[in-house]
Amino acid sequence: MSSSPRARRPWSLRRRLIAQVAGLLALVCLVVGVVTQLALRDFLMDQLDARIAETSERAGRPQPGRPGGDRVPDGLRAYGQSTGSLFVNVFPDGRVLAAVLRSSYDAKVTDPFPHDEITHTQITTLLKSGLSDKPSSVDLGPALGEYRLVAKTTPGGGVAITGLPTKDVSETLWNLGLIFGGVAIGGIVLAGAVGAMTVRRTMKPLDRLAATATRVAELPLDRGEVALSERVSEVDTDPRTEVGKVGFALNRMLGHISEALSARQASESRVRRFVADASHELRTPLAAIRGYAELTRRSGSEVPPDIAFAMGRVESESTRMTGLVEDLLLLARLDSGRPVVHEQVDLSRLVADAVADAHVAGPEHKWRLEVPPEPIIVRGDGDQLHQVVINLLGNARTHTPAGTEVTTSLSIVDQVVTLSIVDGGPGISPAILPDVFERFARGDDSRSRAAGSTGLGLAIVAAVVAAHGGHVGVSSRPGLTEFQVRFRAG
Repeated sequence: MSSSPRARRPWSLRRRLIAQVAGLLALVCLVVGVVTQLALRDFLMDQLDARIAETSERAGRPQPGRPGGDRVPDGLRAYGQSTGSLFVNVFPDGRVLAAVLRSSYDAKVTDPFPHDEITHTQITTLLKSGLSDKPSSVDLGPALGEYRLVAKTTPGGGVAITGLPTKDVSETLWNLGLIFGGVAIGGIVLAGAVGAMTVRRTMKPLDRLAATATRVAELPLDRGEVALSERVSEVDTDPRTEVGKVGFALNRMLGHISEALSARQASESRVRRFVADASHELRTPLAAIRGYAELTRRSGSEVPPDIAFAMGRVESESTRMTGLVEDLLLLARLDSGRPVVHEQVDLSRLVADAVADAHVAGPEHKWRLEVPPEPIIVRGDGDQLHQVVINLLGNARTHTPAGTEVTTSLSIVDQVVTLSIVDGGPGISPAILPDVFERFARGDDSRSRAAGSTGLGLAIVAAVVAAHGGHVGVSSRPGLTEFQVRFRAG
C-alpha cells in the first residue's frame, strides 16, 4: 500500500529572499566566469597562433654553423624552437619525416636535434585532419594531447607541418577556473551570511507585526467583554514605507474591531438585562396563574369537563413556562459573570442522587451507575452541578425510546474528574451535533415541544461547566451517544 507523499514544508519569506540573492549571485559569477574563460582562451590561443607562425618560419631556416649533417633529419630544423614543438615534412616522393622536440635536453647527447619520433597512427591523424596555413587544433591522443598546427607548402613541392601543444593554455584555463570557482563559492557563502543578517534585520518590523497579530488572535473575541488594546507600535506605522502601510492598516482594522466588539457587548448586555428582568418579572404572574389553576383543580365544587380540561392545560403550560423562565434567568446570571460559589461538593453522592431521581422520572429506561468506592470531591456550586447531571440525564431520557440503557460513570485520573453519560439511543443528527450546546438548538426528530424540551438544557450544562472551569463534549453515532464532562478535582 503506497503512502501519500508528505506535503512539502513551505519556505519562509526570509529563506526565499536569501536563496534568491544567493542564486542571483551564483548566476552572475557563472556568467562572469564563462565570459572570462572564453575571452582568456581566445587571447591565449591568439598568442599561441603567433608563436606557431614564428616557429614555422624558423623551422625553414638552416641551423647556424651546421649546414646539415648525417645526424640531422633531412628537412627538419630545430634551432631556436621551444620544447614540445612538432615538425612534420611530407616530401614530394611520399616520404614523411615527423618528430617532436624533447621536453628535456640531455647534455650527453650531441645530436643537435633531440627529438622523439611520433607513431604512424599520429602521422595518419595529422595527414587526414585537412590542415592549412590557418592554425587549427588536432587531438593526437593521450601521449601527445592536443596540438595547434599549421601546414605550408615547401619550395620543393612538399608540405611542412609545424605545431605547438595547447597544454599550457588548458592548464592556465583550468587554474583560472579553479581559482575563480573557489573565490566565487567563498563570495557566495559570505554574501549569503551577510544577506541573512541583513534580511533578518530588515524583516524585524514584519516579525513585530506578526507578534501583534498573534496576540490579537489569542484573545477570546467570541464572547464577553473584550478589551482590545493591542496595537502596532508607532515605529511600524509610517505610511511612507511598505511595512508602515501594513501596520497602519492593521491598526485601523483593530480599531474598527474594537468598536464593533464594544457595540456587540453593549447589545448583549442590554439583551441579558432584558432577559433577566423579563424572567424575574414573569415569575410572579406565572406563579399566580399556576396557583389559581391548581386551586380550581383542588376545589370541591364541580366544574364542567371542558373547563376542567382547560384549567389543567393552563396549569401544565404555566409549569412548563415557569421552568423556561427559570432556565433563562439562570443563563442570564451565568452570562453576567456572577462568581460561582466555590464549596466542596461530593460529586459521587450528587450523581447517585441524580440517577435515582432519573429512575423515578423514567422507570421505562434502564439506568446504570458506575462510581468508585471513594468519594470524589470537586469545588463549585452544588445546586448548579446537580442541574448539570439532571439535564444530561433528562436529555437521555427524553430523546431515547423506552428500554434504552443509560450508563452514568464517574472517574478520576491525575486530578481530572470525568463524568460520562452514555446511552444506546438513535443518536444525534450530524447536522445539529456541532450546535447541540447552543441555546434553543432543536432537531425536528430528536427534540420536540411535546417531549417537554425547551432547547436550553444543554446550553445550561455548557454554561455551568464553563463557569466551573471545566469542559463538556459529545460524540454520537447510531446506537451510542456519550456526553463527557471534565472538572479539576477539589
